Amino acid sequence: MPYSVLDLAPVATGSTETQALRNSLDLARTTERLGYHRYWVAEHHNMPGIASSAPAVLLGHIAMATERIRVGSGGVMLPNHAPLVVAEQFGMLEAFHPGRVDLGIGRAPGTDQVTARALRRQEGPLSAEDFPQQLTELANYFTGRDSRGVTAVPALGNQPAMWLLGSSGYSAQVAGYLGLPFAFAHHFSADNTLPALALYRERFRPSAVLDEPYAMIAANVLCADDDETARELAKPSLLQFLALRKGDPGKLPTPEQAAEYDYTDVDRLILDDRLSSTIVGGPETVSKGLHDLVEQTGVDELMITTSVFHHTDRVRSYEHVAEIVGLNAPV
Repeated sequence: MPYSVLDLAPVATGSTETQALRNSLDLARTTERLGYHRYWVAEHHNMPGIASSAPAVLLGHIAMATERIRVGSGGVMLPNHAPLVVAEQFGMLEAFHPGRVDLGIGRAPGTDQVTARALRRQEGPLSAEDFPQQLTELANYFTGRDSRGVTAVPALGNQPAMWLLGSSGYSAQVAGYLGLPFAFAHHFSADNTLPALALYRERFRPSAVLDEPYAMIAANVLCADDDETARELAKPSLLQFLALRKGDPGKLPTPEQAAEYDYTDVDRLILDDRLSSTIVGGPETVSKGLHDLVEQTGVDELMITTSVFHHTDRVRSYEHVAEIVGLNAPV
């Protein structure tokens, strides 16, 4: 089964966005060498702890820094953009790197409402109800079916592989109806994973893209030399998640900040719930966790996202997982 990477380009306290983006290039090269199948980057805005705000730009650099690994968006939040612009950007990526580009599309803004309005340059209420229309318009630019006679250059004739992303059942049903591959955000919506996958498979209709459903989930995974070390390494990202839940997003805290933080009983309940859907531990613990998750969900591919304070620990986690699941490095 293929294993892949979701990179949020985390920005650590005391570091810079420049270093975070350089870390992404390094991780992409490393995971390609280890045999991971694809490397996706997210779209987040107004998030001090995430440097990945422009997926097409970041993917261009990652594709240039690698040779074989598929590169893609996990995802482009379509309500934030004119479909024509997305088609032009990803058509250009596909033209530069034919057969390596994935266009993962999401229907949420991926940010707060004020920032979403700034992205769209409009004052009216934001809604994802026009998502199917936007999606159709985007797809038509790659095939030349735009009814207004607009030609998206160089999108026409350079179509990347299109995916639908989701954290609920809506996109799962749309992906099934259109016969597209589906990626689910298990890493932040674990309770909805099984219902969404069931809806996708139930509603799936064969298409020119797929004969059968193809489902992937993204999961939080952190592997270290042993369970105790892994739990310690996980503390900064857990504190960052807690701050986000409280409406105070920030950079990835230091290990010292995580150790000294005064957690309330409610905080601990929130983090316990977060950990229940996160695979954290040494190789044996992570191996069992990965096996159980794949068995439970029946997915065709597993995408791993890892956030730790030190980049070297993040790289080592992906190395551990590659060893655990027996990835074969490209020859």
